[in-house]
Amino acid sequence: MKKIEAIIKPFKLDDVKDALNNIGINGMTITDVKGYGRQKGHKEIYRGAEYEVDFIPKIKIGIIVSADQVDAVTEAIIAGAKTGKIGDGKIFVLPVEQVIRVRTGEKGPDAI
Repeated sequence: MKKIEAIIKPFKLDDVKDALNNIGINGMTITDVKGYGRQKGHKEIYRGAEYEVDFIPKIKIGIIVSADQVDAVTEAIIAGAKTGKIGDGKIFVLPVEQVIRVRTGEKGPDAI
């Protein structure tokens, strides 16, 4: 099993969700996060005062899948999230040792 974490632009969440639903992925965890990479940040003016916004709002998606689904899921995320501009995001694939469904006690792939 693998955990896929994707950091994307907030306005692309619905596109990514639709792309994942189209390949049969119906469950995910969404977290509002802030960060920066090559984008660095930007300056904004609020009530006449200029200030630096160091951290850009992003969405982090977490999905647990079987190892054979990783390529399809990452391709769906890319298709849904890509704008072609800086700051489109990143995808991380991590190993998962164990999954346990709290309600039933099921373990492994049955708990996904």
